[in-house]
Amino acid sequence: MDSTKEEVLEIFRSTNALLQGHFILRSGLRSEYFFQCAQVCQRMAEVTRLIELMKPQLETLDFETVLAPAMGGLVVGQEVARQFDARYIFVEKEDDRLVMRRGFKIVPKERILIVEDVITRGGRAQEAIDIVEANQGSVAGVAVLVDRSQGKARFNYPLISLLEMGFPTFEPDKLPEHLKSIPPVKPGS
Repeated sequence: MDSTKEEVLEIFRSTNALLQGHFILRSGLRSEYFFQCAQVCQRMAEVTRLIELMKPQLETLDFETVLAPAMGGLVVGQEVARQFDARYIFVEKEDDRLVMRRGFKIVPKERILIVEDVITRGGRAQEAIDIVEANQGSVAGVAVLVDRSQGKARFNYPLISLLEMGFPTFEPDKLPEHLKSIPPVKPGS
């Protein structure tokens, strides 16, 4: 593992953002590991450092606006916007779907980077892409702190991740024996 990935993992561990137990993911799947990025997002110095580590990859993309899906992407997206002096907007849940509210607007051809904390299947990131496209914006790419999709999350745009970690996920009725005895927790995404 290279030194950047080691530093990223150490930041997640030291802030208790990488959890071990029995977790219910937003997708409904189960996992023994969970990235609770809200823990790292309490510490702005660490968030700043994570984005500094991601910055060389992001500099390859041409964007003027950062859009983050609430809740997970809010702090991370705002820090990306700050470091790139970009406009920052977010989308939020309404009836379990992401919508653009609060007077935010996207102008035609506006170059937008979607920023998320963690993706497993990429559903919220895809919803954000759909919103940008429906408003005639131009998606520059998708940036995430952690891609745990094991290469399964695919978009029609570049995907940049600071860390790729593929922890196994399980259907609720197909749990391994060691997870069956641990009560599942839904820590929030």
